[in-house]
Amino acid sequence: MSTVAVSELRPDLLWSHVHALGMLAAQGSFTAAAQRLGLSKAAMSQRIAELERVAGVPLVQRTTRSVRLTEAGQQLVDATAPAYAQIERGFHGVRERAEAPRGLVRLTAPVALGRQQVVPHLASFLRAHPEVRIELDLSDRLLPLAQEGVDLAIRHTAQPPDTHVAWLLCETRTVLVGAPAYLRRAGTPTHPAELAEHACLPYPRPGAAPVWSFESRKGERIAVPVRGPFAANNSEVLREAVESGLGLALLPDFSAQAALRARKLSALLPQWRAQGSFGERIYAIRPYSPVVPKAVRALVEHLRTALAAGFGT
Repeated sequence: MSTVAVSELRPDLLWSHVHALGMLAAQGSFTAAAQRLGLSKAAMSQRIAELERVAGVPLVQRTTRSVRLTEAGQQLVDATAPAYAQIERGFHGVRERAEAPRGLVRLTAPVALGRQQVVPHLASFLRAHPEVRIELDLSDRLLPLAQEGVDLAIRHTAQPPDTHVAWLLCETRTVLVGAPAYLRRAGTPTHPAELAEHACLPYPRPGAAPVWSFESRKGERIAVPVRGPFAANNSEVLREAVESGLGLALLPDFSAQAALRARKLSALLPQWRAQGSFGERIYAIRPYSPVVPKAVRALVEHLRTALAAGFGT
């Protein structure tokens, strides 16, 4: 790799190098930052090295396990980030005046929610926007979006993180369900306290005993320890177990709605609302950035319209 004399590296020729430093701070690794900038790792390292030579002080502390900015490096990023954000806003604003949505959108969603409520609506979106491509990751593991290079995440939660931009797609609720065969055999509960005597199929939570909480329309609250022959951390699997007659389960409405409409399942305890089992809203979220790509905005609006029209049990 060729080297350049310090005298040839005027600061006004290194603005892209400063931007690379900011990307390194955001991504946390040379590899991830290089990928976001479309550079090789070697080119990324060279830019930082040249910037340090002109600055005259170390800007990055490197170890075998991590990369972090020095105090001087962080000072430079903090001082220049607003200017780069303004440049990005200005450029995208001009570019999008004449452009249709285009480019790659990296999308992630939980497995059950993604399969049932996101995937069915992607084909119509892609037909309407032929210059957009979608790369979908279905995972119940909550990815660190900025470091993973994710453009948009669909999340079933009560409250999205404050550090991200969030768009509310639709409201949702948790329903208690049972199959007709099980209810004929074990009876239909009329009060949450009776669930202690039923076979209940929980969604396991790390470090927590299975307890189902409910609130009545009159404000009465009750928490019921439950037990049963089966547990699973996937609502589709739980729904299938309930349909087979194994027991009762709390499910998000998006997992239960088709089976309820087909009368494969019955909704139970309609006077009570389950609390704390699943989120109450579905959001589209993304790491904060000064500019939201047009393709991302278009996908959010498409999903908001589709989910709002398709929910309800």
